[in-house]
Amino acid sequence: MKRIAVDAVAACKGSQYPAPYDQPCRERVRCALGARAGLTDFGVNRLELPPGSWSSQRHWHRAEDEFVWVLSGQVVLVTDEGEELLQAGDCAGFKAGERNAHHLQNRSAQLAVLLEIGSRRPLQDAVEYPDIDLRWADEHYLHRDGADY
Repeated sequence: MKRIAVDAVAACKGSQYPAPYDQPCRERVRCALGARAGLTDFGVNRLELPPGSWSSQRHWHRAEDEFVWVLSGQVVLVTDEGEELLQAGDCAGFKAGERNAHHLQNRSAQLAVLLEIGSRRPLQDAVEYPDIDLRWADEHYLHRDGADY
């Protein structure tokens, strides 16, 4: 059987960001649906953002495309270009290598549920976080000067 019982997929709460950068993402809940299906070329996650939580720190990827689709609720998409409200049925995409840092914030009083889809190229990818002293490269977090966390 290939059906994925979403409720049976282990949920991961919070993030792996070093403190204090983990704070806005502590309440997010992510279920790795693509991993459960054995997918290796791209990832598919169900993301729950409770009120007040963020999807991530604002970032952009050098080698991985990203796509989000709001299934329920609403979020604010924050990019270098400004802010935009995304509601159920809305989606957005981010091309690898485009230096337009982005993230989603749930500023509403209701839970927001999204589908995240993205490339899986961890060995080729690097992630830049322009608002904070953080980078991702070689599969771990670094300070902007290259020192390990």
